[in-house]
Amino acid sequence: MGQLDGRVAVVTGGNGGIGFGLAEALLDAGAAVDIWGRDDAKTELALKRLASPGRPEVTGRRCDVSVEEDVERALAEAVVRHQGLDIMVANAGLGHLVPFLETSLDDWRRVTSVDLDGVFLCFRAAARQMMKQTGGALVAVSSISALHGTPNGAAYAASKAGILGLVRSAAVELARFDIRANALLPGWTEIETHPEMRENERFVQITTQRTPARRWGTPADLRNAIVFLSDPTDTFHTGDTIVVDGGYTIQ
Repeated sequence: MGQLDGRVAVVTGGNGGIGFGLAEALLDAGAAVDIWGRDDAKTELALKRLASPGRPEVTGRRCDVSVEEDVERALAEAVVRHQGLDIMVANAGLGHLVPFLETSLDDWRRVTSVDLDGVFLCFRAAARQMMKQTGGALVAVSSISALHGTPNGAAYAASKAGILGLVRSAAVELARFDIRANALLPGWTEIETHPEMRENERFVQITTQRTPARRWGTPADLRNAIVFLSDPTDTFHTGDTIVVDGGYTIQ
């Protein structure tokens, strides 16, 4: 028996990177999972990798989380397919590395529309559905950039910091409906996005030396955290931030 047996989860950006790892963890804990992404081919490949005998059903659909109509449609389709929704993991995000003084308003909005607006749209749609049921769990994937900033990534860091305010506000307002809202903050993580960072040996060396665990994390390091934040028995845990960074932010 898994902690999440019989539950239904949506993972935005679940077709790759951290989102794929979170979707896999939820499946292994017993939840059916619906992954959302903008790249149909990437989503199909992720579904093939995630589907296996003994796991609950995993489905996918196209959704741009920065588009309100897309979010509302995808949520409605997922609810019909799985007969409800218990967990929303708002993970989809993007970064755009550019010096602050060279950041255009279009650059800024391109990032914030996905990384912050997208979380708001997904949380709102999910919460409306959860209020019709018996509550649920909202989880936003932020970043340690929300705590220490990111050079050449002001829009990304601002979005990730904004998520923390959104999570706390949602937690306060929705608690009486048995809806919990929490944030997960990964540290430096080995994923396929931004390969230029991982290929920069000096950068990897510096960040690794600052991390007490002396390595970058992997999506597998987030498995226990996402299952805990999604667990329906943790009814008193809301408005929190869980940092999984090998100790990076305390150095």
